[in-house]
Amino acid sequence: MTAITIRLPNSVHQKIKELAVRDDVCANQFIASAASEKMASVLTLDFLKAEAAKGQRSDFDHYLSMVSDVPAQMGDERV
Repeated sequence: MTAITIRLPNSVHQKIKELAVRDDVCANQFIASAASEKMASVLTLDFLKAEAAKGQRSDFDHYLSMVSDVPAQMGDERV
């Protein structure tokens, strides 16, 4: 495990301590969890962008053309 020093505004530090108590964890665990959640969010966006870049409009149009053009069934209408 690695230790790092970060500078936080007093108000942020105080709120982290309050929320950590509410979640029944220490402030270090709360911050580690928050950093992990942010990392997962960024990595998910990176993955989705990479997958989207692989897509081709022609493939989308091809599969969309295979869908029948019929009215929406009862309950599926736009509101």
